Amino acid sequence: MATREKTIPSILAPAGTRAAFMAALAAGADAVYCGLKQFSARMEAKNFSLEELGKLTQLAHAKGVAVYVAINTMLKPGEIDQAGRIIDQLNRWVKPDALIVQDLAFVELARQTGFSGQLHLSTLANMSICKALDLVKNELGVNRIVLPREFSIEEIKALAQACPTGLDLEVFIHGALCFGVSGRCYWSSFLGGKSGLRGRCVQPCRRMYTQKETPKRYFSCQDLSLDVLVKVLREIPQVRTWKIEGRKKGPHYVYYTVQAYRILRDQGRDPKMKKLALELLERSLGRVGTHYNFLPQRPQNPVNLDKQTGSGLMMGTVKGSPAKPYLVPREDLLQGDVLRLGYEDEGWHRVYRVKRYVPKRGRLYLKLAEKSAPPRGIPVFLTDRREKALSDLIAGLERELSVLEGRGVSPSAFSASRYRFRGGKKKIIEYTVYRRIPRSGFGRHIGLWLSDEALKNSRKLSASGVWWWLPPITWPTNENQLQMMVDRAVRTGFRNFVLNAPWQTVFFRHARGANLWAGPFCNLSNGPAMKVAATLGFKGAMVSPELSADDYYQLVKTSPLPLGIVLAANWPLCISRSVSESVTPGIPFISPRGEAAWVKRIGPDVWVYPNWELDIREKRHDLLKAGYSHMVCIQEPVPGKVAMKRRPGLWNWNHGLG
Repeated sequence: MATREKTIPSILAPAGTRAAFMAALAAGADAVYCGLKQFSARMEAKNFSLEELGKLTQLAHAKGVAVYVAINTMLKPGEIDQAGRIIDQLNRWVKPDALIVQDLAFVELARQTGFSGQLHLSTLANMSICKALDLVKNELGVNRIVLPREFSIEEIKALAQACPTGLDLEVFIHGALCFGVSGRCYWSSFLGGKSGLRGRCVQPCRRMYTQKETPKRYFSCQDLSLDVLVKVLREIPQVRTWKIEGRKKGPHYVYYTVQAYRILRDQGRDPKMKKLALELLERSLGRVGTHYNFLPQRPQNPVNLDKQTGSGLMMGTVKGSPAKPYLVPREDLLQGDVLRLGYEDEGWHRVYRVKRYVPKRGRLYLKLAEKSAPPRGIPVFLTDRREKALSDLIAGLERELSVLEGRGVSPSAFSASRYRFRGGKKKIIEYTVYRRIPRSGFGRHIGLWLSDEALKNSRKLSASGVWWWLPPITWPTNENQLQMMVDRAVRTGFRNFVLNAPWQTVFFRHARGANLWAGPFCNLSNGPAMKVAATLGFKGAMVSPELSADDYYQLVKTSPLPLGIVLAANWPLCISRSVSESVTPGIPFISPRGEAAWVKRIGPDVWVYPNWELDIREKRHDLLKAGYSHMVCIQEPVPGKVAMKRRPGLWNWNHGLG
């Protein structure tokens, strides 16, 4: 790999609203990322229309600021033409510098539409394998990878060392942390059809849960805040971008965080300026910060039960009587400040706008329009602020925007290429996937999660009947171990493998005759994504388990690969890299709605399972008739203290995926 000269990393700011976009420009961001009203992984942000984004991009480009558009959701089969038309319109009329994508379909659609900007692989794509960097760059044409937030500095350096010329890295430096690893969380979707992979997560990890009769927010993370540690990233030339999370945040947060990290980047050696930057971060209205895994010798658990993890700056609690509630704020409150009374997930929470200045330790009487009074003692958070100086800066940029003519946006006639399976007759295969080889009860075929123990005990099995399943996450620290297990399995004569990340094909570069299938954790859900998977060497694919019946039946007609499906499984709510020490593995924890789940550590990761199964076995005959050829069940040992519940496990089969 060629040595790169040191470059000044760009600061990439979030923008979920027009005001936040302007705040990013006012603060001196080098680039802004935002989403459209369709296909954005932050659908709860206001986001932008094509027309509005076109003018804002003109303004940004005039100031030398790049604009990246996040179209980083999983696409359903019926959305392909619409997604392609949007890329075509973006390319013609908005002209963003890059698209941020997770679904492989967008790689294919960008090629078909002739998109002229860069492609950045979202953290939702979970690309974390050093060996796969050449594949991502040369076979997919990706220009940048957004690394998982869970990485340590040593893991970042490992990927940087393996980075080919023309591929850059983007690292999160500040903002909200998800409990589940990006792209490996199904919690919101499994409980209510609102998928995180579709940008509609309702954040069930932020809720209160009860374990051993103790209700706590066991999975609610603090915010990531690398603050002064970003100086280490400056020494890694492949890290070209420092990313601030927060497309649901207001302009105050965007302005203050960008200002702070500009100071730390450009003047971080000056003690006075460093102190100023830290003060700005404290006033940015985020949660309490954590360095998480960044320093491997001093990791910090992101779940701290002694800290408040409501979004915004904690300002105090509600006091007084129900008839006359009030707040004694810990900091000055300004006219126009936005408060949230209570946590977002609580039945009683309200947004309250401050109408006059209130000094620190003064008294703000909470006059609410509704009859119900706020419960005494609930926390109050400052979530947005419009101080005059920032408002004046935004107003000035609005005046500049108003004189731009804009390019307008015309309809697109784009139609995506169509695919069908043309590989001949499909061979029907059915099996169950186990952690350990059962003593009896399995048929001609068996699935096994790849591990040293399972390999050791597999000698008496027929090589042609075993399907080895690779883990859904591969960290740089266990990449070589996984490669050795794959090599051992191939040398032993095994040929059937199910990969749970598209990038895991690099482990089979020298495995002649390997039969590689994309697993369900690859989140494949449409024909163009299957087309790209085929170019990566897959002979078939297990579809995403999140889809609806209509999606499944439409997909099998438009896939160039033979398809499989998970009929029944102990399917995880999410997979994480850490868990609070207060959570006891194998003991049920209960949601406010009575849903039970448990935690289990498997290898380097923490898996969270509900106490009921995904189960569409009653649809088996219809799926076989439709054309699905691989029918798989996944069995996970259930702890003795967990009682499995008999309830429908159709997931999104009937009501569709949001």
